[in-house]
Amino acid sequence: AIECQSTSHRGNFLLFLHINFLLFAHFFFILSQFTMSRKVVRTSKFRHVFGQAVKADQCYDDIRISQMTWDSNFCSVNPKFVAMIVDASGGGAFMVLPLSKTGRIDMSYPTVCGHTGPVLDIEFCPHNDNIIASGSEDCSVMIWEIPEGGLTSPLTDPVVKLEGHSKRVGILSWHPTAHNVLLSAGCDNVVILWNVARGEAVVRIDSVHTDLIYSACWNRDGSRILTSCKDKTMRVLDPRKGTVLFEKEKPHEGSRPVRAVFVSDGKILSTGFSRMSERQVALWDPKNFGEPLTLQELDTSSGVLLPFFDPDTGVVYLCGKGDSSIRYFEVTDEAPYVHYLSMFSSKESQKGMGYMPKRGLEVNKCEIARFYKLHERKCEPIVMTVPRKSDLFQEDLYPDTVGPEPSVEADEWFEGKDAPPNLISLKDGFVATTKAKEFKVHKSLLKTTTASVQSLRKEVKDLKEAIEELTKRVKELESKH
Repeated sequence: AIECQSTSHRGNFLLFLHINFLLFAHFFFILSQFTMSRKVVRTSKFRHVFGQAVKADQCYDDIRISQMTWDSNFCSVNPKFVAMIVDASGGGAFMVLPLSKTGRIDMSYPTVCGHTGPVLDIEFCPHNDNIIASGSEDCSVMIWEIPEGGLTSPLTDPVVKLEGHSKRVGILSWHPTAHNVLLSAGCDNVVILWNVARGEAVVRIDSVHTDLIYSACWNRDGSRILTSCKDKTMRVLDPRKGTVLFEKEKPHEGSRPVRAVFVSDGKILSTGFSRMSERQVALWDPKNFGEPLTLQELDTSSGVLLPFFDPDTGVVYLCGKGDSSIRYFEVTDEAPYVHYLSMFSSKESQKGMGYMPKRGLEVNKCEIARFYKLHERKCEPIVMTVPRKSDLFQEDLYPDTVGPEPSVEADEWFEGKDAPPNLISLKDGFVATTKAKEFKVHKSLLKTTTASVQSLRKEVKDLKEAIEELTKRVKELESKH
């Protein structure tokens, strides 16, 4: 009996140990999962980025923003100016304001108004803050020089007028590293690469796209072009040869517009719609276009998502036309590759959006992005900040970024030379380049126009001399008779 009792106790004790072991194992499993999940969440320093609209007196008020339904940004901004497409009677116009000119803008404030049709897209030159390009329904592209301090009278004469499209021009994009190289895409399904300094079309890509081009952009060093098209195909092109390197049919199943941008390591981020009209974001590797690295459904709104990618932080911002929010995601090398961070929301919807280059941000306030949101009657800056207690320069937030100096001249680039962007440090804030460098673009842009004016003057002088000689001969003949 005693032996049975001890065996029973031993069995109970072993059972007790076994149960405790299982409980401890389960507890440690849950703890490890929790720690891992905490670790995944904590790895991103941009998880707590928050957006904040500026105070009312720092907005640009009483501006008649264009009512056109075109899906472009309608706004371009740099460290000196903010430009917005506005309503204009009898043609197209856009307004260029110095960043400091906040508050109510007078109705009579001068505009850039040389186009005969509505302006569809504008973009500041990355290598000169005083140069801006505009594309219009009048089928032309115009290059404008904005005086220091902004406009004092309406600007009607462009520095260069680029004509080559047979239908309206809705997309413009300056080359990121080559001086005076501009891409334009029109509703004639043609992409043209211009040498702006010479005022001529050097490359014409007219046999690739079979329908309307929705978006076109460069990669970081400008050696590739990425386009999305109404024919439901996304293409990576060799810009100088105009040939297709990679293509993906139906990156999104829906029929509504697709937008695409290059992100880190040559990957491509696209925004589009599903068959059920749900908005989607996807990440692709062009070398293996079969399946997306990730595809996420966001919501059922109808506005086209405009993507803005920051290569310094790996953060992509999605701004929907007609939305009242900006979503932001971090693009990494680990699955699921596109990680949702947060969302900035406001009451009023956005008609367009401008994105400030990194050198125009306030680094002492840990500002990592700034948007210029267009409302019906105003432009409102929205600041994206990483909360930090220290006032010191945050090196992890501001690696060396793209500066305003071009890496290669237009002629060299068209001949085949590629060059990475020239990087600058933002440690002491961005310091503008000297005047000689600043006006270098102006001089090269004016070469063509100066030469043509001089030749016209010579022709007029020769004609005057010929008329004077003929008049003299007529008088001589009359006096003889």
